[in-house]
Amino acid sequence: MDKDQATRGALYAIGAYTLWGIAPLYFKQLTQIPAYEILTHRVIWSFLLLMLLLSALKIWPSVRAVLRQPKNLLLLTLSSVIIGLNWLVYIWAVNSNHILDASLGYYINPLFNIVLAMLFLGERFRPIQWFAVALATSGVLVQLVVFGRLPWIALVLAMTFGLYGLIRKKVPVDPIAGLMLETLVLLPLAAIYLFFIADTPTSHLGANSLNTNLWLISAGLVTTVPLLLFAGAAKRLKLSTLGFFQYIGPSLMFLVAVSLYDEPLTTDKIITFALIWCSLMIYSWDGIKQRKKQTVRTPL
Repeated sequence: MDKDQATRGALYAIGAYTLWGIAPLYFKQLTQIPAYEILTHRVIWSFLLLMLLLSALKIWPSVRAVLRQPKNLLLLTLSSVIIGLNWLVYIWAVNSNHILDASLGYYINPLFNIVLAMLFLGERFRPIQWFAVALATSGVLVQLVVFGRLPWIALVLAMTFGLYGLIRKKVPVDPIAGLMLETLVLLPLAAIYLFFIADTPTSHLGANSLNTNLWLISAGLVTTVPLLLFAGAAKRLKLSTLGFFQYIGPSLMFLVAVSLYDEPLTTDKIITFALIWCSLMIYSWDGIKQRKKQTVRTPL
């Protein structure tokens, strides 16, 4: 791989995961607006922005190809429901002062992906990888058994994002085209809710301040810009390399929660995070070791 391309890919990955990590700063500007309402704006404005991008980048043939394949269209419909649930829980978590739980969910996600790969992709894993998964699972059980609370926000975010990634792996479609079709599936529900059901002080855009409306419209950028950067990174980096950047997001969320919004780092969370971090270090160390072995075995 060209060194310049790899460097550019790394910068794109850092940009994508950094934006995802600081996204709570954006959603905290909308705490006065219900999560369902914010979600509808995220869907509507993302759809419109993606339509413009599809036209500018001339990706419409990719959309037409999916529309001619009912199976892929059905999978994208399923993925749209899953990512919609992920967005809703994430928005609610941030605006209800549960950013730490959201951070935990995205820390768990890589380990949850291991289980999904075994169940649905037929992959086999080494004992050290299973140990990492078991260690992470024990972190969740500590909260349930010892402290009597299940970190449902973290689990829902990890599961929905993992399932979403699994489904999207099975659909050969451009990321922008795929997300546009997913927002298209959600668009009717979003429009019906916003224009006919929602009845809050902020649901009537004509009555909102310009500042509030600009924040709501910006939901399209918050959704699509990181995706574009991620897509650029994925084209230029190996999947294994890209995986090491994914911890930027939850790490920044963790710092934002504790340092800016004073979320309490209680004993149960400290224990759970410590076990998750240990499991991720073991998993990452094993991945590095295996890649070194493959490099040595690969003939020049």
